[in-house]
Parts: sequence; C-alpha cells; structure tokens
Amino acid sequence: MEIRCPTCVLRPLVPGDAASLATHANDRDIWLNLRDGFPHPYGIADAEAYIAMVSQRWRHTSFGIEVDGEVAGGISLRPGDDIARYTSEIGYWLGRRHWGRGIVTDALRAATRHALTDLGMHRVFALPFVRNDASRRVLEKAGYVLEGRLRYSAVKVGEVLDQWMYAAYADAPRLSARA
Repeated sequence: MEIRCPTCVLRPLVPGDAASLATHANDRDIWLNLRDGFPHPYGIADAEAYIAMVSQRWRHTSFGIEVDGEVAGGISLRPGDDIARYTSEIGYWLGRRHWGRGIVTDALRAATRHALTDLGMHRVFALPFVRNDASRRVLEKAGYVLEGRLRYSAVKVGEVLDQWMYAAYADAPRLSARA
C-alpha cells in the first residue's frame, strides 16, 4: 500500500531501505525526541531489524517516508486495544536534511486520514515532549487539537519530562452493533 502526498510518498519499508533509513535515523537530535525503543546510535542492523518486524504485521501501520526517491523518515500508528481499540497513537520522524519543507505535515495528514478512514479509527493522538516545539507546530498544521499537558509523564536521558496530548478525530464515529 502506497499513500501519495504533495511532498512525499508513504510506503511499506523493504530490506533495500535499510542503508538510507540508518543514515537518516542516526542523529542524536532525532533520538532525543523519540521513545527509547528507537536506538541511538542507529545502524544498518537496527534498520534491518525494524523493517523485518513491521513487515510481519497483519495490517499496514508503519510506513517509510520517501523523499526524492529514498526513505528519509518514518511514520507509524500504534493501534489501541480493548476499550481503546478505535484509537491509535501516531509517531513520526524525518531526517534532518529534509526539515523545514512541510514533509512531516503532509505525511501526518495522510497517515491520519489512513487511520481514520481505512483503519476505522475514531481518534489518533500524539504525545510530543513539551520541549519539542517543531512537532507541536506540525501537529497543529495537520489539524490536531491540543487536549492538554501530561505532567511528569516521560523520562528521557534521565530527565523527567512533560508531554503534550494532541489528537485528531473522525467525524461522527459509528460503531457496528457488535462493537
């Protein structure tokens, strides 16, 4: 499945993307704004392991962000379960060389639309660190609404951090009788 955007293409990662993924992901400033599951340093073996993991999923929830013919970032949905089964968390990153061009905003809009329409989600949310002003601007440009501040909700490099709670919603969610 491929999703075309004005500035990029969202597509499943393939083994041939590992070198490009590792090149763009191996940046401490990117890592500082992501979960600890995203390694630093980030090498080809990390990229290969990630590509293998996401290719095993039964539905497309993780995409490479292709820019100018190479994968330069990633965007993923983490669907909820149980009572949150119609909700999905979204996370994203883009290689430094491509910052400031509106690429992440386009990718976020497209992935959110995919979650709300194709995957049947009612709500997609993101939890950027309060210090990450760039991510906050991207979320707002993509139509996300600030719901609040989660105090002392994360720890990164030994620092206790607050996170913003942003969300986008499907209009008039409908459930089947069996939902």
